[in-house]
Amino acid sequence: MKIEKVCVYLASSNKSRPEYIEAARQLGTILAKNKIDIVYGGSSIGCMRHLADAALENGGRVIGVMPQFLCDLELDHQGLSEMIIVDDMHERKKKMVENVDAVISLPGGTGTLEELLEAITWKRLGILIQPIILINTNKFFNPLLLLFEQMIENNFLDPRHRSMWTVVESPDNVIGAIESAPVWSPRAKSFAAIR
Repeated sequence: MKIEKVCVYLASSNKSRPEYIEAARQLGTILAKNKIDIVYGGSSIGCMRHLADAALENGGRVIGVMPQFLCDLELDHQGLSEMIIVDDMHERKKKMVENVDAVISLPGGTGTLEELLEAITWKRLGILIQPIILINTNKFFNPLLLLFEQMIENNFLDPRHRSMWTVVESPDNVIGAIESAPVWSPRAKSFAAIR
């Protein structure tokens, strides 16, 4: 598959540890050098800024999606290729995944996890069928992956649902993971898998 545009979820905290900042910068650099556009939350702070800056420094195209109220707080990145202003967080999340070839999540806080889990839910329902990649820097996602296994063990998820996400340890592995991700079934088959 030709990868042209991806959505990235990640932290806006200015207190992120250096290894998370480095992972964000590394991902931005890799995507830019491979001519893959980035759609992200549009923030000028935290790992979000480092992702965008690294991509822009390497000739990449970066599209931010931000609700007006966050722009009013002057949290929007002023140097992006494009900024899309939306009314609220719900519209933001829908807009971020429009016409992307994959969804990628770096570590982050409640907002990042909420976006990631919604994307996985949408994929389970067949609303979103693109690969979902978790970059497991410092084994950050291990507790979540353990929770997913408990969901499978307790029949809240089917074992087939493991194929909805792919886990990599480094941004270096992201493009290969997208290219080799299992194809997810259309909506009707997804609903059949839930029963």
